[in-house]
Amino acid sequence: MTPGSRLFESLVGGSDPAQVSEAAERAATLLVRGASRTGDAEIAERLLHLADTEGIEAIAEVWAGSPADSLAGCLWRLYLLRQWVYADPLAVAREFEAGRARAQVARVVAGVADPPGPDELKAMVDQVLRGIAEGDFADVLFRAAAFARVVATGRAGLPDPTGPEVQRMLTLAEQLESAAHLELRHGLG
Repeated sequence: MTPGSRLFESLVGGSDPAQVSEAAERAATLLVRGASRTGDAEIAERLLHLADTEGIEAIAEVWAGSPADSLAGCLWRLYLLRQWVYADPLAVAREFEAGRARAQVARVVAGVADPPGPDELKAMVDQVLRGIAEGDFADVLFRAAAFARVVATGRAGLPDPTGPEVQRMLTLAEQLESAAHLELRHGLG
């Protein structure tokens, strides 16, 4: 027994961060790699609605602290993007519309219907998440990155753009794109 071990055993605290990180990555690996092997539409729908059924808070508890270049970190960013689109689809549609003329390639890669209204953006973000089970994970990340890049471009071009919000969306786009390249080269996590 180490000195003070009884004291440490008696303390009630949070989980070991290393164990949480390991569990987060293991769960993300099972979701991404297991789902993509099945190609099952039912699994794709369950993945799509994971945040709805389990709550974004539950997902955040496990994945939010994960690095951007990990499967868990990518899933966190994808679900966060989906929650944001669903929370304010009108503002997202306005920002996407403002950015699509200046970010032509990213607009095409994102794959949003024309014109990009709130319902079309919800459908696009759902289609991207379904791709976790039905397609190539790198493609999922590239599409989400392109979408975020168009929105960041749109935000920057609107009257009274808020610098931190533009930068956050641009950072998200860059993180997802970088992760997609890593996935292509040797696979994440």
